[in-house]
Amino acid sequence: MTDEGGGERAIAENEEGGGNTMHIVLPIGELNENLQTKVSSPMASLSFSPSRIRHPPVQSHKSTPNFNSLLKPIKFPFHLCRPFSTKSQLKPSKYSPNSVSESSVSLPLEADTTEDEEEEDDPTADMTYLDPETDPESITEWELDFCSRPILDIRGKKIWELVVCDDSLSLQYTKYFPNNVINSITLKDAIVSICDELGVPLPDKIRYFRSQMQTIITKACKELGIKPIPSKRCLSLLLWLEERYETVYMRHPGFQKGSKPLLALDNPFPTELPDNLYGEKWAFVQLPFSAIKEEAASLETTFAFGASLDLDLLGIEIDEKTLIPGLAISTSRAQPLAAWMNGLEVCSIEADIARACLTLSVGISTRYIYASFKRTPETANEAEAWEAAKKAAGGLHFLAIQDDLDSEDCVGFWLLLELPPPPV
Repeated sequence: MTDEGGGERAIAENEEGGGNTMHIVLPIGELNENLQTKVSSPMASLSFSPSRIRHPPVQSHKSTPNFNSLLKPIKFPFHLCRPFSTKSQLKPSKYSPNSVSESSVSLPLEADTTEDEEEEDDPTADMTYLDPETDPESITEWELDFCSRPILDIRGKKIWELVVCDDSLSLQYTKYFPNNVINSITLKDAIVSICDELGVPLPDKIRYFRSQMQTIITKACKELGIKPIPSKRCLSLLLWLEERYETVYMRHPGFQKGSKPLLALDNPFPTELPDNLYGEKWAFVQLPFSAIKEEAASLETTFAFGASLDLDLLGIEIDEKTLIPGLAISTSRAQPLAAWMNGLEVCSIEADIARACLTLSVGISTRYIYASFKRTPETANEAEAWEAAKKAAGGLHFLAIQDDLDSEDCVGFWLLLELPPPPV
Protein backbone atom coordinates (compact mmCIF):
# COMPACT_ATOMS: atom_id res chain seq x y z
CA MET A 1 0.00 0.00 0.00
CA THR A 2 1.05 3.66 -0.32
CA ASP A 3 1.08 6.34 2.37
CA GLU A 4 -0.16 9.91 1.88
CA GLY A 5 3.29 11.13 0.89
CA GLY A 6 3.60 8.52 -1.83
CA GLY A 7 6.16 6.37 -0.01
CA GLU A 8 5.66 2.63 -0.02
CA ARG A 9 4.94 0.83 3.27
CA ALA A 10 5.98 -2.68 4.20
CA ILE A 11 3.29 -4.31 6.34
CA ALA A 12 3.33 -7.70 8.06
CA GLU A 13 -0.20 -8.91 8.77
CA ASN A 14 -0.32 -11.53 11.53
CA GLU A 15 -3.36 -12.02 13.73
CA GLU A 16 -2.72 -11.14 17.38
CA GLY A 17 -1.75 -14.23 19.25
CA GLY A 18 -1.25 -16.13 16.04
CA GLY A 19 2.44 -15.55 15.76
CA ASN A 20 5.44 -13.92 17.30
CA THR A 21 5.77 -10.99 14.89
CA MET A 22 4.31 -7.55 15.44
CA HIS A 23 2.54 -5.85 12.59
CA ILE A 24 5.14 -3.61 11.01
CA VAL A 25 4.26 -0.17 9.67
CA LEU A 26 7.34 1.18 7.93
CA PRO A 27 7.42 3.82 5.19
CA ILE A 28 10.46 3.01 3.10
CA GLY A 29 12.48 4.70 0.43
CA GLU A 30 12.25 8.22 1.93
CA LEU A 31 15.70 8.73 3.41
CA ASN A 32 18.17 7.42 0.86
CA GLU A 33 19.16 10.82 -0.45
CA ASN A 34 19.21 12.56 2.92
CA LEU A 35 21.28 9.89 4.57
CA GLN A 36 24.13 10.60 2.17
CA THR A 37 24.54 14.10 3.63
CA LYS A 38 26.96 14.51 6.52
CA VAL A 39 27.20 17.60 8.70
CA SER A 40 29.82 18.61 11.22
CA SER A 41 27.63 19.42 14.21
CA PRO A 42 28.27 18.61 17.88
CA MET A 43 26.40 15.64 19.22
CA ALA A 44 24.19 16.12 22.25
CA SER A 45 25.75 14.88 25.46
CA LEU A 46 24.65 15.01 29.07
CA SER A 47 25.83 16.66 32.25
CA PHE A 48 24.37 17.46 35.64
CA SER A 49 22.69 20.73 36.50
CA PRO A 50 25.18 23.42 37.60
CA SER A 51 23.57 23.63 41.03
CA ARG A 52 24.51 20.03 41.79
CA ILE A 53 27.76 19.17 40.02
CA ARG A 54 30.85 21.34 40.09
CA HIS A 55 33.24 19.81 37.55
CA PRO A 56 32.29 19.56 33.86
CA PRO A 57 32.71 16.08 32.31
CA VAL A 58 34.41 15.53 28.96
CA GLN A 59 31.86 15.83 26.16
CA SER A 60 31.89 14.06 22.84
CA HIS A 61 31.65 15.87 19.50
CA LYS A 62 31.19 13.84 16.34
CA SER A 63 29.64 14.23 12.93
CA THR A 64 26.16 12.77 12.49
CA PRO A 65 23.79 12.33 9.55
CA ASN A 66 21.35 15.10 8.79
CA PHE A 67 17.99 14.06 7.41
CA ASN A 68 14.44 15.32 7.09
CA SER A 69 12.23 12.72 8.75
CA LEU A 70 11.94 9.14 9.87
CA LEU A 71 8.26 8.53 9.41
CA LYS A 72 5.10 10.48 9.16
CA PRO A 73 4.47 11.20 12.87
CA ILE A 74 1.62 9.44 14.60
CA LYS A 75 -1.26 11.70 15.52
CA PHE A 76 -0.17 12.82 18.93
CA PRO A 77 -1.82 16.18 19.70
CA PHE A 78 1.68 17.69 19.79
CA HIS A 79 3.12 16.16 16.61
CA LEU A 80 5.24 18.19 14.22
CA CYS A 81 6.96 17.16 11.02
CA ARG A 82 10.26 19.03 10.96
CA PRO A 83 13.90 18.12 10.39
CA PHE A 84 15.96 16.50 13.11
CA SER A 85 18.55 18.91 14.46
CA THR A 86 21.99 17.89 15.62
CA LYS A 87 22.61 21.30 17.16
CA SER A 88 22.39 21.11 20.93
CA GLN A 89 24.29 22.44 23.88
CA LEU A 90 24.51 21.34 27.46
CA LYS A 91 25.04 23.11 30.72
CA PRO A 92 28.40 22.57 32.41
CA SER A 93 28.15 20.26 35.38
CA LYS A 94 28.86 21.43 38.91
CA TYR A 95 28.96 19.55 42.16
CA SER A 96 28.99 20.77 45.75
CA PRO A 97 29.45 18.38 48.69
CA ASN A 98 28.15 19.32 52.10
CA SER A 99 30.85 17.65 54.18
CA VAL A 100 33.73 15.24 53.76
CA SER A 101 35.63 12.79 55.90
CA GLU A 102 38.97 11.15 55.21
CA SER A 103 39.08 7.59 53.97
CA SER A 104 41.08 5.09 55.98
CA VAL A 105 42.08 3.17 52.85
CA SER A 106 43.24 6.05 50.64
CA LEU A 107 46.75 7.28 50.07
CA PRO A 108 47.59 10.77 51.36
CA LEU A 109 47.31 13.58 48.81
CA GLU A 110 49.97 16.28 48.74
CA ALA A 111 48.46 19.72 48.28
CA ASP A 112 49.64 23.31 48.23
CA THR A 113 46.20 24.89 48.40
CA THR A 114 44.32 26.37 51.34
CA GLU A 115 42.67 24.13 53.90
CA ASP A 116 39.18 24.83 52.57
CA GLU A 117 40.17 24.05 48.97
CA GLU A 118 41.96 20.90 50.07
CA GLU A 119 38.87 19.67 51.90
CA GLU A 120 36.64 20.41 48.92
CA ASP A 121 38.84 18.90 46.24
CA ASP A 122 40.55 16.03 48.10
CA PRO A 123 40.02 12.92 45.91
CA THR A 124 40.95 10.65 48.84
CA ALA A 125 38.09 11.91 51.01
CA ASP A 126 34.66 10.42 51.55
CA MET A 127 31.66 12.67 51.07
CA THR A 128 28.27 13.16 52.70
CA TYR A 129 25.64 15.59 51.41
CA LEU A 130 21.95 16.29 51.90
CA ASP A 131 20.26 19.22 50.21
CA PRO A 132 19.08 21.43 53.11
CA GLU A 133 16.00 22.45 51.11
CA THR A 134 14.87 18.84 50.66
CA ASP A 135 12.49 17.14 53.08
CA PRO A 136 14.37 14.00 54.23
CA GLU A 137 11.09 12.08 54.40
CA SER A 138 10.57 12.65 50.66
CA ILE A 139 13.67 10.66 49.71
CA THR A 140 12.22 7.17 49.43
CA GLU A 141 14.27 5.68 46.57
CA TRP A 142 18.05 5.43 46.31
CA GLU A 143 20.50 4.51 43.54
CA LEU A 144 23.53 2.52 44.72
CA ASP A 145 26.83 1.25 43.39
CA PHE A 146 29.25 -0.88 45.43
CA CYS A 147 32.29 -1.79 43.36
CA SER A 148 36.06 -1.58 43.07
CA ARG A 149 37.71 1.50 41.59
CA PRO A 150 40.86 1.87 39.46
CA ILE A 151 42.72 2.94 42.61
CA LEU A 152 45.25 1.05 44.75
CA ASP A 153 45.49 1.51 48.52
CA ILE A 154 48.66 1.46 50.62
CA ARG A 155 48.64 -2.36 50.47
CA GLY A 156 48.63 -2.34 46.67
CA LYS A 157 45.04 -3.65 46.61
CA LYS A 158 42.12 -2.15 44.71
CA ILE A 159 39.94 0.17 46.75
CA TRP A 160 36.20 -0.40 46.75
CA GLU A 161 33.71 2.44 46.97
CA LEU A 162 30.07 2.79 47.96
CA VAL A 163 28.29 5.53 46.02
CA VAL A 164 24.70 6.38 46.88
CA CYS A 165 22.34 9.09 45.63
CA ASP A 166 18.69 9.69 44.87
CA ASP A 167 17.48 10.52 41.37
CA SER A 168 17.54 14.27 42.07
CA LEU A 169 20.98 14.21 43.71
CA SER A 170 19.48 15.75 46.84
CA LEU A 171 21.24 12.94 48.68
CA GLN A 172 24.87 12.15 47.82
CA TYR A 173 27.16 9.80 49.69
CA THR A 174 30.53 8.17 48.95
CA LYS A 175 32.77 6.02 51.11
CA TYR A 176 35.92 4.01 50.34
CA PHE A 177 36.41 0.46 51.67
CA PRO A 178 39.33 -1.98 51.66
CA ASN A 179 38.71 -5.05 49.52
CA ASN A 180 38.71 -7.47 52.47
CA VAL A 181 35.44 -6.22 54.02
CA ILE A 182 33.15 -6.49 50.98
CA ASN A 183 30.04 -8.35 52.09
CA SER A 184 26.35 -7.82 52.84
CA ILE A 185 27.02 -6.99 56.49
CA THR A 186 29.34 -4.11 55.55
CA LEU A 187 26.79 -2.83 53.06
CA LYS A 188 23.89 -3.12 55.51
CA ASP A 189 25.81 -1.23 58.18
CA ALA A 190 26.76 1.45 55.65
CA ILE A 191 23.11 1.95 54.63
CA VAL A 192 22.14 2.40 58.27
CA SER A 193 25.05 4.82 58.76
CA ILE A 194 23.87 6.95 55.84
CA CYS A 195 20.46 7.29 57.45
CA ASP A 196 21.97 8.13 60.84
CA GLU A 197 24.46 10.68 59.50
CA LEU A 198 22.02 12.48 57.21
CA GLY A 199 18.86 12.06 59.25
CA VAL A 200 16.93 10.36 56.48
CA PRO A 201 14.68 7.31 56.79
CA LEU A 202 15.54 3.96 55.26
CA PRO A 203 14.49 4.04 51.61
CA ASP A 204 11.61 1.96 50.29
CA LYS A 205 13.60 0.95 47.20
CA ILE A 206 17.24 0.81 46.11
CA ARG A 207 18.16 0.53 42.43
CA TYR A 208 21.47 -0.95 41.35
CA PHE A 209 22.92 -1.76 37.92
CA ARG A 210 25.61 -4.43 38.46
CA SER A 211 24.32 -7.99 38.24
CA GLN A 212 27.49 -9.31 39.89
CA MET A 213 26.56 -7.51 43.12
CA GLN A 214 23.00 -8.78 43.20
CA THR A 215 23.54 -11.30 46.01
CA ILE A 216 25.24 -8.87 48.39
CA ILE A 217 22.87 -5.97 47.67
CA THR A 218 19.75 -8.11 47.82
CA LYS A 219 20.70 -9.68 51.15
CA ALA A 220 21.59 -6.34 52.74
CA CYS A 221 18.38 -4.73 51.51
CA LYS A 222 16.07 -7.52 52.57
CA GLU A 223 17.51 -7.58 56.08
CA LEU A 224 16.55 -3.91 56.34
CA GLY A 225 13.12 -4.32 54.74
CA ILE A 226 14.16 -2.48 51.56
CA LYS A 227 13.08 -3.58 48.08
CA PRO A 228 16.13 -4.08 45.81
CA ILE A 229 15.50 -3.24 42.15
CA PRO A 230 17.99 -4.34 39.47
CA SER A 231 17.83 -1.59 36.86
CA LYS A 232 19.93 0.40 34.44
CA ARG A 233 17.57 3.34 34.99
CA CYS A 234 20.07 4.57 37.61
CA LEU A 235 20.79 7.50 35.33
CA SER A 236 21.79 10.02 37.98
CA LEU A 237 24.18 7.48 39.47
CA LEU A 238 25.66 6.47 36.12
CA LEU A 239 26.30 10.05 35.08
CA TRP A 240 27.72 10.87 38.49
CA LEU A 241 30.16 7.96 38.24
CA GLU A 242 31.30 9.22 34.86
CA GLU A 243 31.83 12.66 36.37
CA ARG A 244 33.69 11.24 39.38
CA TYR A 245 36.05 9.31 37.11
CA GLU A 246 37.22 12.58 35.58
CA THR A 247 37.24 14.77 38.69
CA VAL A 248 38.04 12.33 41.52
CA TYR A 249 39.47 8.95 40.53
CA MET A 250 41.93 10.25 37.92
CA ARG A 251 43.26 12.74 40.48
CA HIS A 252 43.67 10.14 43.22
CA PRO A 253 47.37 9.37 43.95
CA GLY A 254 46.60 5.64 43.73
CA PHE A 255 44.88 5.87 40.33
CA GLN A 256 45.82 3.10 37.88
CA LYS A 257 45.54 4.33 34.31
CA GLY A 258 44.21 1.72 31.89
CA SER A 259 42.70 -0.43 34.64
CA LYS A 260 39.58 -2.20 33.37
CA PRO A 261 36.37 -2.33 35.45
CA LEU A 262 36.29 -5.40 37.68
CA LEU A 263 32.55 -5.86 37.25
CA ALA A 264 31.72 -5.04 33.62
CA LEU A 265 28.08 -4.54 32.67
CA ASP A 266 26.26 -7.41 31.00
CA ASN A 267 25.11 -7.11 27.39
CA PRO A 268 23.56 -10.51 26.69
CA PHE A 269 22.21 -11.83 23.40
CA PRO A 270 18.54 -10.80 23.00
CA THR A 271 15.92 -13.45 23.65
CA GLU A 272 12.34 -14.00 22.53
CA LEU A 273 9.78 -11.53 23.83
CA PRO A 274 7.26 -12.94 26.38
CA ASP A 275 3.77 -13.33 24.97
CA ASN A 276 2.23 -10.76 27.32
CA LEU A 277 4.51 -8.01 25.94
CA TYR A 278 3.51 -8.33 22.28
CA GLY A 279 1.74 -5.52 20.46
CA GLU A 280 0.11 -5.55 17.05
CA LYS A 281 1.78 -2.73 15.10
CA TRP A 282 4.76 -0.46 15.56
CA ALA A 283 6.23 2.60 13.89
CA PHE A 284 9.25 4.85 14.21
CA VAL A 285 7.96 8.26 15.30
CA GLN A 286 9.33 11.60 16.46
CA LEU A 287 8.33 14.44 18.77
CA PRO A 288 9.80 17.92 19.20
CA PHE A 289 11.86 18.38 22.34
CA SER A 290 9.39 21.00 23.59
CA ALA A 291 6.64 18.37 23.56
CA ILE A 292 8.92 15.84 25.23
CA LYS A 293 9.43 18.26 28.11
CA GLU A 294 5.70 18.86 28.42
CA GLU A 295 4.94 15.16 28.51
CA ALA A 296 7.72 14.51 31.01
CA ALA A 297 6.31 17.23 33.28
CA SER A 298 2.74 15.96 33.05
CA LEU A 299 3.42 12.23 32.96
CA GLU A 300 2.03 11.53 36.43
CA THR A 301 -1.35 13.07 35.62
CA THR A 302 -1.58 12.40 31.87
CA PHE A 303 -0.77 8.69 31.64
CA ALA A 304 -1.54 5.82 33.96
CA PHE A 305 1.66 4.06 32.96
CA GLY A 306 5.16 5.15 32.08
CA ALA A 307 8.33 6.74 33.42
CA SER A 308 9.97 10.13 33.03
CA LEU A 309 13.44 11.64 33.43
CA ASP A 310 14.59 14.73 35.29
CA LEU A 311 15.58 16.76 32.24
CA ASP A 312 16.62 19.73 34.37
CA LEU A 313 18.99 17.57 36.40
CA LEU A 314 20.48 16.06 33.25
CA GLY A 315 21.16 19.60 32.09
CA ILE A 316 19.95 18.92 28.55
CA GLU A 317 19.78 22.01 26.35
CA ILE A 318 18.40 21.07 22.94
CA ASP A 319 16.60 23.34 20.53
CA GLU A 320 12.88 23.27 21.27
CA LYS A 321 12.08 22.22 17.69
CA THR A 322 14.56 19.35 17.61
CA LEU A 323 12.71 16.11 16.96
CA ILE A 324 13.41 13.30 19.41
CA PRO A 325 13.08 9.75 18.00
CA GLY A 326 10.73 7.23 19.51
CA LEU A 327 8.84 4.01 18.99
CA ALA A 328 5.05 3.80 18.98
CA ILE A 329 3.33 0.49 19.71
CA SER A 330 -0.37 -0.01 19.03
CA THR A 331 -2.60 -2.83 20.19
CA SER A 332 -6.20 -3.44 21.21
CA ARG A 333 -4.66 -4.64 24.49
CA ALA A 334 -3.01 -1.27 25.16
CA GLN A 335 -4.03 -1.07 28.81
CA PRO A 336 -2.82 -4.53 29.88
CA LEU A 337 0.31 -4.20 27.71
CA ALA A 338 1.18 -0.87 29.33
CA ALA A 339 0.54 -2.36 32.75
CA TRP A 340 2.94 -5.23 32.05
CA MET A 341 5.54 -2.84 30.70
CA ASN A 342 5.14 -0.67 33.77
CA GLY A 343 6.28 -3.59 35.90
CA LEU A 344 9.59 -3.68 34.02
CA GLU A 345 12.50 -1.30 34.38
CA VAL A 346 12.44 -0.21 30.72
CA CYS A 347 15.89 1.16 29.88
CA SER A 348 16.33 1.64 26.15
CA ILE A 349 15.41 0.57 22.62
CA GLU A 350 17.94 -0.22 19.91
CA ALA A 351 17.47 -0.68 16.18
CA ASP A 352 19.71 -3.63 15.33
CA ILE A 353 20.32 -3.33 11.60
CA ALA A 354 22.46 -6.49 11.38
CA ARG A 355 19.70 -8.67 12.89
CA ALA A 356 16.85 -6.63 11.34
CA CYS A 357 15.10 -6.24 14.66
CA LEU A 358 14.39 -3.85 17.52
CA THR A 359 15.91 -4.73 20.88
CA LEU A 360 14.25 -3.78 24.16
CA SER A 361 16.51 -3.57 27.23
CA VAL A 362 14.92 -3.91 30.66
CA GLY A 363 16.27 -4.41 34.17
CA ILE A 364 20.01 -5.05 34.32
CA SER A 365 20.81 -7.75 31.80
CA THR A 366 17.57 -8.61 30.00
CA ARG A 367 17.26 -7.87 26.30
CA TYR A 368 14.28 -8.87 24.17
CA ILE A 369 13.74 -9.00 20.42
CA TYR A 370 10.91 -6.48 20.53
CA ALA A 371 10.02 -6.57 16.84
CA SER A 372 11.55 -7.57 13.54
CA PHE A 373 11.39 -6.28 9.99
CA LYS A 374 12.23 -7.54 6.53
CA ARG A 375 15.83 -6.62 5.78
CA THR A 376 16.03 -4.41 2.69
CA PRO A 377 18.25 -1.42 1.86
CA GLU A 378 15.30 0.87 2.50
CA THR A 379 14.38 -0.51 5.93
CA ALA A 380 18.05 -0.61 6.89
CA ASN A 381 18.30 3.07 6.03
CA GLU A 382 15.23 3.83 8.13
CA ALA A 383 16.70 2.01 11.12
CA GLU A 384 20.08 3.69 10.66
CA ALA A 385 18.40 7.07 10.50
CA TRP A 386 16.49 6.38 13.72
CA GLU A 387 19.70 5.35 15.51
CA ALA A 388 21.51 8.43 14.16
CA ALA A 389 18.72 10.64 15.49
CA LYS A 390 18.99 8.99 18.90
CA LYS A 391 22.76 9.54 18.97
CA ALA A 392 22.32 13.17 17.90
CA ALA A 393 19.92 13.63 20.82
CA GLY A 394 22.49 12.32 23.28
CA GLY A 395 20.72 8.96 23.58
CA LEU A 396 17.33 10.50 24.41
CA HIS A 397 14.34 8.61 22.94
CA PHE A 398 10.91 7.36 24.01
CA LEU A 399 8.39 4.53 23.91
CA ALA A 400 4.65 5.17 23.47
CA ILE A 401 1.85 2.60 23.75
CA GLN A 402 -1.47 3.39 22.07
CA ASP A 403 -4.78 1.79 21.19
CA ASP A 404 -4.19 2.80 17.58
CA LEU A 405 -1.35 4.50 15.72
CA ASP A 406 -3.82 7.14 14.52
CA SER A 407 -5.02 7.88 18.05
CA GLU A 408 -4.27 11.22 19.67
CA ASP A 409 -3.87 9.60 23.10
CA CYS A 410 -1.24 7.43 24.73
CA VAL A 411 -1.90 4.75 27.30
CA GLY A 412 1.74 4.62 28.35
CA PHE A 413 4.75 6.85 27.76
CA TRP A 414 8.37 6.06 28.73
CA LEU A 415 11.13 8.62 28.34
CA LEU A 416 14.39 6.72 27.80
CA LEU A 417 18.08 7.56 27.79
CA GLU A 418 20.73 5.28 26.33
CA LEU A 419 24.07 5.75 28.05
CA PRO A 420 27.43 4.08 27.48
CA PRO A 421 28.74 1.86 30.31
CA PRO A 422 30.42 3.80 33.12
CA PRO A 423 34.23 3.92 33.01
CA VAL A 424 34.43 2.16 36.38
